[in-house]
Amino acid sequence: MSEATTADEQLRLFIERIERLEEEKKGIADDIRDVYLESKSQGYDPKIMRQIVRLRKMPVHDRKEMEAILDVYKSALGIV
Repeated sequence: MSEATTADEQLRLFIERIERLEEEKKGIADDIRDVYLESKSQGYDPKIMRQIVRLRKMPVHDRKEMEAILDVYKSALGIV
């Protein structure tokens, strides 16, 4: 097998792996969407749930810093 053929085969395998992973990612995104829809049908607010998920991913220090800055901005704008 020549080097070009080996490189072509390797490239094809990479592309196929990426395609499979993209398909899995789409499936997972669909599953997540379904959970949000289910939670909405139970009376929960998916928009707020998404914010909570995002906050839980953040390191505690970063989250506290963000919340402190948000409080300063809200205070400056007279938002209670």
